[in-house]
Amino acid sequence: MMKSILILNGPNLNLLGQREPETYGHTTLADVEAMCKSVAAGLGLQAECAQSNLEGELIEILHEAGRRVKEGELIGVVFNPGAYTHTSVALHDAIAGAEVPVVECHISNVHKREQFRHHSFISPVAIGVLAGFGVRGYELAIRALAAHAEDAG
Repeated sequence: MMKSILILNGPNLNLLGQREPETYGHTTLADVEAMCKSVAAGLGLQAECAQSNLEGELIEILHEAGRRVKEGELIGVVFNPGAYTHTSVALHDAIAGAEVPVVECHISNVHKREQFRHHSFISPVAIGVLAGFGVRGYELAIRALAAHAEDAG
């Protein structure tokens, strides 16, 4: 059975390609998902992609991901929590509680943006953080998570 990796996107990422292209570029979420599937396949993984604008749905997806990691079918999650990065203790708790390996991924460099974006509730429970590499950050995050899974055995 081929192991999977989950690419999870939070609020407003469904608007990629049309929302603030000067910040996020012109690549659509469908383009990002296709790239992620290709990168994962090159590493012998199956990429599954999900997006939700709803915090509760993201929490449910993370809980399920934690179960699947424990069962050995999923290696972890590349997660762009969008604006919930800066507001959601609940997502922090879901990642910690589900014990799911997460690489936090941001298209823009959040530290070059507004002050309120400099704090992440996700980073303390993530195995790593990528920010500021555009949509290429997803590829880097997939490779990082695959390497982490390989190192963990």
